Amino acid sequence: MTEQKNPAHDAGAPPPGAPVLEIDGLGVELPGDRAARPILAGVGLRVAAGETVGLVGESGSGKSVACRSVLGLLPPGARVTGEVRVAGRDVLTMSRAELTALRTRQVAMVFQDPRACVNPLRRIGDFLTEGLRAAGTPAAAATARAEELLDAVGIRDPRGALRRHPHQFSGGMLQRVVIAAALAAKPALLIADEPTTALDVTTQAEIIALLTRLRAERGTGLLFVTHDLELASAICDRVYVMYAGRIVETRGTDELFDRPRHPYTAGLLACTPRIERDAPPPRPLPGRPLSLAEAPPGCAFATRCAHALPRCSEEPPELAWDGDGLAACHRADEGITP
Repeated sequence: MTEQKNPAHDAGAPPPGAPVLEIDGLGVELPGDRAARPILAGVGLRVAAGETVGLVGESGSGKSVACRSVLGLLPPGARVTGEVRVAGRDVLTMSRAELTALRTRQVAMVFQDPRACVNPLRRIGDFLTEGLRAAGTPAAAATARAEELLDAVGIRDPRGALRRHPHQFSGGMLQRVVIAAALAAKPALLIADEPTTALDVTTQAEIIALLTRLRAERGTGLLFVTHDLELASAICDRVYVMYAGRIVETRGTDELFDRPRHPYTAGLLACTPRIERDAPPPRPLPGRPLSLAEAPPGCAFATRCAHALPRCSEEPPELAWDGDGLAACHRADEGITP
């Protein structure tokens, strides 16, 4: 597999704490008859304790696969290279028992659709206490802990909520329940995979505020996955931009928004609607993302890029330092925009 070279995992200001997640040179490749290119190629990223890191890109860029790799959930039959370290231990070499402990004690994940995460036939109390009881917590203590968690995420009447079924909650309230479940074991790392996509704007803002508060109070590292750069700017300290299974740019959030170095990052910003009176209308990115059946020899973004050079279709750009961040573009130092 051709891997993307990563001179460093992180960029921007020093992180506030020790790393809770380090992904280094992660490659995920399906058998040749199932895909022409890797799902992930040389992906590297870092999340520190108490830090929120964004992972952004269009659907199909590989964000969810990168996240699931942290829990050891990889496509069947995939060939995997690189390392995924949580608190210094490589997830890819863990036994089944070690993975179970990882998923119940160290890492928790909040998925996009909360209704897909809960059993509609069971009460919320069963959902919240199941993991606690499996870890040896007495039933009464598990129930008390569940009430405490529901109160922490803003559920009114937490004791009554434990007796309800999922269909008795709105989408936003049920997402709060799922976040409460994710926090039950006090994980060092929380992965939020587009947790606000199916929610209205007001509820989305409430969930973002909730995640920000909980991260600050508990010192949890947060990997926040989204396709919305504006949303990432509201919550993230640093951002990684992913395209066709590779990291194409990463830097501190403020610098990324002020001066993106990669045309794909600039394109994502340009197609985001803005409410300012003098703001230009959004401009959609031309073309479409690459499918797994396509494996161009040069830059994967070249066919959609207005600034592509002949070499862009022949030579893949390396992820290299540019200013205080990293960019994989032959013209990164020119400061171009769409």
